[in-house]
Amino acid sequence: MGRHREFDLEDALAAAQKVFWLKGYEGASISDLTEAMGINSPSLYAAFGSKKGLFTAVLDHYDASREKVLSKILAEPTAREVAKHYLIALAEYATDKKHPPGCLLVKAGLSPGEGEIAKHKAATEMALRERFECAKREGDLPAETNPVGLMRFLMAVGAGLCVQAATGASREEVCAIATQALTAFPAADKKKAAPRKLARAAS
Repeated sequence: MGRHREFDLEDALAAAQKVFWLKGYEGASISDLTEAMGINSPSLYAAFGSKKGLFTAVLDHYDASREKVLSKILAEPTAREVAKHYLIALAEYATDKKHPPGCLLVKAGLSPGEGEIAKHKAATEMALRERFECAKREGDLPAETNPVGLMRFLMAVGAGLCVQAATGASREEVCAIATQALTAFPAADKKKAAPRKLARAAS
């Protein structure tokens, strides 16, 4: 057996990410991955244990690059602003020329291996759901709003934006879809907000 090749972890994960992004989980072969990463298969198995282990590491690496952006979006003052910035940021990211078009989670999730994808999507879903639940309690969303349904709507639109970008839509076209989708987003519950204003005026 040959010696395991030394390699830079960040560079290797970035290279593997591009392969999974372009070919999906099932479509990416070990030879595709090792060639892109500049290592041999013993080195891959020694570092990650398996193809699935490498894929998990790639997803962790991918998430780390997006966490700060999502945190900033969730801090927007209203649920509508959260939805707007989420979709526009996703539209811009999906059409960024620095990486393949679309989204790694959407592309890799179209083939078997989506169990790992689901785990990583769940974190974003939970964060959006909790943000919309908070907005509902504060009267920023109508009382009849279903936070889970609203989260799923936003995730579905986001996935659609990535598919459009991956199939050749321009940034202008993808952003236009995001803007159109926002017209279906519920407005703030003004009836809940009014009593608070009156109470301050009377005090």
